[in-house]
Parts: sequence; C-alpha cells; structure tokens
Amino acid sequence: MTGRERVLAAIDGRPADHLAMMPITMMFAADVAGVRYKDYASDCRVLADAQIRTAGKFGIDYVSGISDPAREASDLGAAVEWFDDQPPAIVESRALLHDKSALLHLRAPDLSRGRMADRVHALELLNTQAGDEKIVEGWVEGPCAMAADLRGLNTLMLDFFDDPAFVTGLLEFVTEMELRFAQAQVKAGASLIGVGDAAASLIGPKLYHQFVFPYECRLVQGIRALGVKTRLHICGNTRKLFGDMGRVGADIVDLDWMAPIAEAREAMGPSQLLLGNIDPVRVLRDGDADSVERAISDCHRSAGERYIVGAGCEVPRGTPHENVRAMARYAQQHQ
Repeated sequence: MTGRERVLAAIDGRPADHLAMMPITMMFAADVAGVRYKDYASDCRVLADAQIRTAGKFGIDYVSGISDPAREASDLGAAVEWFDDQPPAIVESRALLHDKSALLHLRAPDLSRGRMADRVHALELLNTQAGDEKIVEGWVEGPCAMAADLRGLNTLMLDFFDDPAFVTGLLEFVTEMELRFAQAQVKAGASLIGVGDAAASLIGPKLYHQFVFPYECRLVQGIRALGVKTRLHICGNTRKLFGDMGRVGADIVDLDWMAPIAEAREAMGPSQLLLGNIDPVRVLRDGDADSVERAISDCHRSAGERYIVGAGCEVPRGTPHENVRAMARYAQQHQ
C-alpha cells in the first residue's frame, strides 16, 4: 500500500498492511533538508522539498504544509517577528486587536498573495510531486488559537469573562476566514486538513464547551463538506476536554503527550481514530530507539486498533534519526 492508501484505510476502518505513521515534522524536516527555518516557513518550494525528503527518508505516510501559526495573522496585518533559524512569532504586546473595535473593520485576507497563498502554493507542489504516494495535508488555525493570535492570549483569557459577545464575534470571524483558507488548500490538492487549536487547552472544559467547541464543530464540518478528511490537534493537557473533542467530528484526533491516551479512548469511544502521543522530548529526542518503540507500543495498546503512530506534538529539532526510524519500524511491524 502507499502511504496515502494506508492513512485513508485507517480513517475508513479498512484493513491495511500495517499501521500508518503521521508525526508532525517542521524544524526537524528543515534540518533534514539542510535549510534555514526562515526559508522553510517563507518559501513554498523549500517547504515542499523538505517535507518530501523527510517523508521519503523515514517512511512517513503524509506530507504537510504546516510551518507556524503566524500565516493568517501575518496576512491580516499582525506584528510578526522573524528569525533566521526559528519559527516566526506573533508579537503579543502589539496584538492586532489590542483595540477590540478594530474587529469591526477587519476583513479576510486576499488569498492570491501573502503567506496564506504561499501555503496554498506549497500544497500544489506537494500534490504534484507526492500526492499519488502520500496524503497531502493542509493546515489552519483553530478558532481559539486564531482568536488568541489576533487579540493576545492573555487578553483573550480575560475577554471570556469580561466581554463574551466580543469573543463570539471574533470566533465567528476567524472560523469563516479559516473555512475559506481550507477551501483554497483543498483546491490546491490537500486531501486532509489539520486544525491546530493550541490555546483551547488553556480555558477549561466549561469555557471550551460554551465558546470553542461549537466553532471547532463548524470548522471541521465545513472542511469535511469539501470532501476531505480532518485532523484535530490541541496542544497541552486536554484530558478535561476529551468528551467534547471526540464529538467535534474530526476523522483523526491527534493527542499531545500530556493527554493520557487510555483516558481519551474511554471518553471518545471505540470508533474515534487516535494519533500519538509519546513524549517528544524525553522519549523521542532524548531517549533511544528501544525506549521509543516501547513508548509507541504502550500508546498502541492503550488506544487499541483505531490508532496512528505519531509523537505528542512536533518531532523536535535534534531528534536522532534512528529514533524516528524506530517509530517507523514499529508502525511497519504492526497492524
């Protein structure tokens, strides 16, 4: 089977030759390709080449346009700081929506230019060069993460209590914008869209259910209506959110290492496909091949049959190549 066939079989619950493998690679991929991360995050050709090289070298079943959370914010006019060999960072002290009234005048970016367009072009390249063999994954910011990117994380946390109507309006805006962005990525050749909603793990289950969950559902359902698969990734300890996360409707729920996968299985039921979630630093980067295989085996045992091999969040820069090969070896030896 090809990687593409293997991932789709896992999603659809069909037999496959072995487990699929879908770790997030960004800085690791740039290092494999020998390029600066600034170039990886700003040049679609560099990103596509690095993703294809990394997937081929380590037997990864997909390639992705993910690079950093600042693409949409950049195109909206947010202040972003660039570094030679690190991901670009949104400057929270100069948040675009420091003045809440600016939301009234905010308009979705033109997708024909800018950093969002660069991701779209990367997916065109990935689809052309690897789409027959690998799942091509696009990526969008989730509602809470995108709201935090624009308002500032700390300020948004206060807004949930101080101005819930503003929060709802902001989530409405960003969800519609991300649906347009997802549609452009699907047209470019993405067959899976990842939704990264990192900030959602910080607000607790009540606020998540009231504010974020409905918009994650709308985003995921809107993407699935485009005819592609979805992957939900929320960084951090999401154990108190498991029930709602399992009801969002994502084809794959990708768990960070702090989120116990056995608890996720119990909360989400037997049909939800889970991905992850070994400790990416202490096990994957700092451990050895044997410890990586043991950790993946524990995750697989806890998750059961509906499982994809991956790390709990991004494969860190500096991870020994043999440790990533150990992940692949486990996947290739198990069903």
